[in-house]
Amino acid sequence: MAEYENIRTGRHCTFLMHAHLVFVTKYRHNVFTDTHLTRMEEIMRAVCADFETELVEFNGEANHVHLLVNFPPKVAISKLVNSLKGVSSRRLRQEYPELVQHYWRAQRLWAGSYFAGSVGGAPLAIVRRYIEQQNRPV
Repeated sequence: MAEYENIRTGRHCTFLMHAHLVFVTKYRHNVFTDTHLTRMEEIMRAVCADFETELVEFNGEANHVHLLVNFPPKVAISKLVNSLKGVSSRRLRQEYPELVQHYWRAQRLWAGSYFAGSVGGAPLAIVRRYIEQQNRPV
């Protein structure tokens, strides 16, 4: 039961929702250093705070980043991702002009696509079995 200590509540709901997000750089260029990733984490934490979400974990490599986000049901993942990618791209290109040289034509830091996966909770087989075993009235 330790994993359910951080259950959040809203006005009309109780929730514990996490998503694993992966963003890849445009053309899969290796552009990030530790300095870039440290600043990107700060930027993404601020964006998450604006959406009333929590950036639980952040890490990355030279050409992609991974985020674990705890979010409320009122937040659409697509809108959160759009804001995370847009704000981080704009701010990083402003603060680190050397990033612009990799994207002289595209003027975009991130590829257009992303990965989003739901995480946490019971495996699907267990949830399916639980639902099947409910006592349906006759």
